[in-house]
Amino acid sequence: MIIVPVKEGENIDRALKKLKRKFEKTGVVKELRERQKFTKPSVKRRDEVLKAVYIQQLQQQSDNS
Repeated sequence: MIIVPVKEGENIDRALKKLKRKFEKTGVVKELRERQKFTKPSVKRRDEVLKAVYIQQLQQQSDNS
């Protein structure tokens, strides 16, 4: 459970901003979206490989420049 302490006299907008930031850091929303649909392990693996290839190409381009 995420708890955001609100000080007396503190703006509600600021407290909401803190709550949103904590949600992003913990990854709750991302996990919920992942759980909404099932992806096969082979598809997950394929995506990981494609991402690794992309990152490797970016690193090679930055090394050559």
